[in-house]
Formats: sequence, C-alpha cells, structure tokens
Amino acid sequence: MSTNKQANRLLHEKSPYLLQHAYNPVQWFPWSDEAFAKAESEDKPVFLSVGYS
Repeated sequence: MSTNKQANRLLHEKSPYLLQHAYNPVQWFPWSDEAFAKAESEDKPVFLSVGYS
C-alpha cells in the first residue's frame, strides 16, 4: 500500500480550514466558477461544506 498522498485543489487556498483538507482523497473544489461549471457539465449537484468547529 502506498503512503504517498496527492494534494487536491485546496492546496492553493489561503484558508486554514480549506488547507487542512488539501490531502484528503476527495477532489474538493473551492467556491469557484470552475466548480459550478463542472457540476453543470456533469449534471451533478453541488455539495457545499460550510465548515465546523
């Protein structure tokens, strides 16, 4: 089993909350036109995470 983790798009964000998920295996998108365009082109809903404490 490989222990190498690849970063997702959140690696380039400034938010500490988003950065803590940068190596999560889910391919998260930050709030962006790109995210909504991809959802629309794939006819998929947008799952929004507003954080937690």
